Amino acid sequence: MMADPTPAPLALENVQGDILGGGLPKKAETYYFFRVENAEVKAFRSRLAELVPLITTSADVAKHRVKISEHKRNTANEGRWLRMSGVNLAFSQKGLKQLEFQVDDKDKINDAAFEGGMINDTTLNDQPNNWLPEFRQDVHGLIVVTGDSQGTINARLLEIQTIFKNTIHEVKRADGHVRPGEEDGHEHFGYLGGVSQPAILGVDDNVSPGQELVRQGIILLGREGDTVARPSWALDGSFLTFRYLSQRVPEFQRFVDSKNPRDAPKDFLGARLVGRWKSDDEKLGTDPTRNDNFRYDPLSQERCPFAAHTRKTNPRSDLPSTEIHRILRRGIPFGPEVTEEERQKGTIHDRGLLFKAYQSNNINGFQFIQSSWANNTNFPFLDTTVAPPFPPKPGFTKEQGPGFDPIIGQALNGGDRDIILTKAGDPTGNLDLPVEWVVAKGGEYFFSPSIPALKSRFASTGSSSRSEA
Repeated sequence: MMADPTPAPLALENVQGDILGGGLPKKAETYYFFRVENAEVKAFRSRLAELVPLITTSADVAKHRVKISEHKRNTANEGRWLRMSGVNLAFSQKGLKQLEFQVDDKDKINDAAFEGGMINDTTLNDQPNNWLPEFRQDVHGLIVVTGDSQGTINARLLEIQTIFKNTIHEVKRADGHVRPGEEDGHEHFGYLGGVSQPAILGVDDNVSPGQELVRQGIILLGREGDTVARPSWALDGSFLTFRYLSQRVPEFQRFVDSKNPRDAPKDFLGARLVGRWKSDDEKLGTDPTRNDNFRYDPLSQERCPFAAHTRKTNPRSDLPSTEIHRILRRGIPFGPEVTEEERQKGTIHDRGLLFKAYQSNNINGFQFIQSSWANNTNFPFLDTTVAPPFPPKPGFTKEQGPGFDPIIGQALNGGDRDIILTKAGDPTGNLDLPVEWVVAKGGEYFFSPSIPALKSRFASTGSSSRSEA
């Protein structure tokens, strides 16, 4: 059955909590990737019914954030975190088939990237040899557990494993945590994360100046703005994109330091590559009323290069509209802080970002941002201030564009990368990028069902030709 063209108004208690309202609150987060064997399918679905009451909804998240605010206002709690955990669940395309949630064509969710799987997505320009062996295996599902500490998460995960018993098998576990002290909220290169998220119409009441407001169907399937035909059970679900991204932090900082213009401020080149400073003005960097309230000059890259990471992935006024390409990012860093030995010798310990994003359409969302923007050396090349057909940006042509996103852009087969920081033909502005400072080591496209779908369809034991575990 296809989705109702006029569904009932959105209810936050129907949506998994990591999707809306800023996502699951966390100081730490564990990603538990699992597989279910053939003989265990029926038992898994039966035990899934026991897990559903533990799933954190977006309505729960709103309550959690109120409690966190109250906890912080109480001076007696200074320095103490509020003990709290969250649980969400998602399935891959292989998981939907293995668990018999998708049994015929009428159940197709109609997203080519999700249906093909990330390992087969050649548009991303991932290098298969870089992928961790665990992500080359079949992954049927992902359990996300967040908390105030790893201890809280471990206790909750043990509870979940006890519910499922021997019906789930760990493929990969990845643990992330916010960085310590003043680096809280920053990724390992040192830049503030989570800035410039879109607000959702009818969900987010406090829209910050400059923040883009998007329709619910840009993030949730079956809502206004989602133009693809979906099965009825997909309503209020969202596609979860996961990427395991390792960061070569010492190498990045060494490059920035060595190439920084002589008379420029410290980390000037880093700011040009990323598209913003390392929030050296903390009041501005963390102020939601100011840190998103700007637009790019579509005719100039003097203040921010066209190919800078933040401009590539959210081009704002460089295009007439970017709504259908907006995603909600929910990542967290992993790995230790850089050691003094690494500053001298280079990366020794694995660290980076456990990237997670939600959208209603992978083709328009993450996949498009990575393949058509970050990996596309000719983007952005259009001058959108005039009527179509749009001419190239000043100083560029469609044959010679601004270059790769220097942070996440990937060349085909790991080829050479560069970025033009001033204008085409200016040899001082063409900068070779000798290292991929962010290395994609695996991932998958998942689907996070609504709470009603988990209860009525996914957790239903139904009929199965397979034997019970």
